[in-house]
Amino acid sequence: MKTTTRLPHPKKAVFYLRISDKAQERRGSGLASQEACCQEYARFRNYEVDDVFKEVLTGGEQDRPVMKLLLAYLRKHRKEGRVVIIDDISRFARDLRGHLALREELKAAGGILESPRIEFADDADSLLRENILASAAQHQRQKNAEQTKARMRGRVLNGYWPFMPAVGYKHERRSGEGMILVRDEPKASLVQEALEGFASGRFASQGEVLRFLESQIFFPKNRSGTVRYQQVYDILTRPIYAGYVEAPKWDVSLRKGRHEGLITLEMHERIQEQLRAGTRAAFRADISADFPLRGHVACAQCGKPLTSCWSTPRNGNKHPYYMCFWKACPRYRKSIRRDQLEGAFVKLLDRLTPSQRLVDLAGAMFRDAWGQREALARAVRQEQGHEVTKVQKQMETLLDRILEASSPAVIVAYEKRIAELEKVLLVLEEKQRAGAPRQGTFEELFELAMRYLASPSKIWKMGKIEYQKLVLRLTFAERLLWCPESGFRTAKTSLPFKMLDAFESGEKEMAHPTGFEPVAPRLGI
Repeated sequence: MKTTTRLPHPKKAVFYLRISDKAQERRGSGLASQEACCQEYARFRNYEVDDVFKEVLTGGEQDRPVMKLLLAYLRKHRKEGRVVIIDDISRFARDLRGHLALREELKAAGGILESPRIEFADDADSLLRENILASAAQHQRQKNAEQTKARMRGRVLNGYWPFMPAVGYKHERRSGEGMILVRDEPKASLVQEALEGFASGRFASQGEVLRFLESQIFFPKNRSGTVRYQQVYDILTRPIYAGYVEAPKWDVSLRKGRHEGLITLEMHERIQEQLRAGTRAAFRADISADFPLRGHVACAQCGKPLTSCWSTPRNGNKHPYYMCFWKACPRYRKSIRRDQLEGAFVKLLDRLTPSQRLVDLAGAMFRDAWGQREALARAVRQEQGHEVTKVQKQMETLLDRILEASSPAVIVAYEKRIAELEKVLLVLEEKQRAGAPRQGTFEELFELAMRYLASPSKIWKMGKIEYQKLVLRLTFAERLLWCPESGFRTAKTSLPFKMLDAFESGEKEMAHPTGFEPVAPRLGI
């Protein structure tokens, strides 16, 4: 009869410690607590602890880097063997199938699994107990996931945001409410400025929003010090910035959140329309503060926008130039000194600066229009109330039709229409709230606009590229044409400056309550 030599039980051991997240450390069930229990067990069994393997990862994950390191370590010391001590069976794996597979892999690598809480053996009773405990760990994980999902879904239904805060927000604990989103300054103000700038046209593309955010030292960036396009797109498309929450994967439709929005829902919808219309433009790395007029000035000979560059002659000194880069143009690659072009532009702005008399007159006109708009706003709020009632009746009709319908396709169509009407209703209700009388005086609300009309040249000379781009968009209705011999051609200015110019020339017309229209030139008959 052949006898087999049984290898002696290993006297060296390693620990495998695992937690699902850092929060377990704060609850006292972290890595340190597990290690203390394993150390006590190792001293009791007279094991020499060779190494400790620590992992912060949920047990449901298939790819566990530290476990792979442990298995490689065991294979390296297969001849003498190692005892692998775990604090609890739930720290090894969180489902029965994974437990059994990992157990076999560890055994094949030369490891012997032990724990102070359970005895692992190969007899039928021990295996049954081990499988039951592994199944219980799996059930606990699944049950915890279900309960967590139910709690989080309930929070969203009540208007709270239980997920990771968006940039510009942070969670704050409030009595009776739990964790609620609040503004995280100064990031909140930067995100708000980016959203309002895109909605108003101050930023014409996502690339300009990205460039603005990258220029702000307090806005979070990645390791390379840049902002990704995906981050910009998320900011522009998430309704959470309008003060609303939703969770489509949990069948929670859009609803008013308990947190303060950075913008209105109406502005959010306007941004979505601009995105659907294809307002995204590729980011231009060569557009910088060095050439603020690039893209806004065109060649008078061919009408194509001027480009710009730095020229480096033999002496190594760089010189900035604008130029026409269209090959068919007679002025192709003929450079224009930056100082010459931008100096002429500043003089153009100086000529546009109205007299104080005109500024006072414009202020009086705005004040009169302010009163007219207030009266109009009251009528609009009344009309919006009628619209809310109309939409609510439409939703009630569709709900009645769903109850009567038997076709799944028809029911889905009705539900889709109801979801659309819910969004319309939210926008109308928000407009009603926003249409309430504004707080503040006329002077407080129009101070910035009047300051801009009084002197666009001063704002340009401040030198900030964002302000310079804003001056260009608010002052001129189209690109300026540049001729090296005669300078800028007659500029087509925006409506406010056109009106001021008309008053300067003595051409006055009564303004309608709804706003100002461009002044038509007289025929001189």
